Amino acid sequence: MLLDDILAFNKKFVENESYKQFETGNFPNKRAVVFTCMDTRLVELLPNALNIKNGDVKMVKNAGAILNDPYDSTMKSILVAVHALQADEVFVIAHHGCGMTNFDAGSFLETAKERGISQDAIDSLQVNPNDWLVGFEDPAKNVENSVKIIKKHPLLPEGTPVHGLVIDPATGKLDLVTNGYK
Repeated sequence: MLLDDILAFNKKFVENESYKQFETGNFPNKRAVVFTCMDTRLVELLPNALNIKNGDVKMVKNAGAILNDPYDSTMKSILVAVHALQADEVFVIAHHGCGMTNFDAGSFLETAKERGISQDAIDSLQVNPNDWLVGFEDPAKNVENSVKIIKKHPLLPEGTPVHGLVIDPATGKLDLVTNGYK
């Protein structure tokens, strides 16, 4: 079982003091927050492609690096990083080949039903699934949209650079979408 494997490894990790190589403070060394996708290919590739180490940035993730609501938990996390944790810049980084590209709510709900979710449960949602379970057509346009929402937020300090990029999950190559310094 995965949990048992994790707990056994963790016991040795702590006993061997392996955590010491990751010790850092609460504030990001590079004074930035990165908002990106939760894709597994980016877990180690993205930090290495950006030359960021443990403790360098605050990292916020969700499916697709999608920000549609300026008052959701993603935006709250970005603002906390800026106001409470000394981040001076924001990076929005999506990726090519994202599973949220052309995401289809109907197919998602069919898969949920196959996994045991009832139609009654779907009907009980307090949102229209077709409005809530949305993706995007183009990662660069998704980044532009997220950057625009962040920059327009009334609680983001004026002049805060908000950058937008798209990474290739195979090579780590970054494509600049928005230069927040301009």
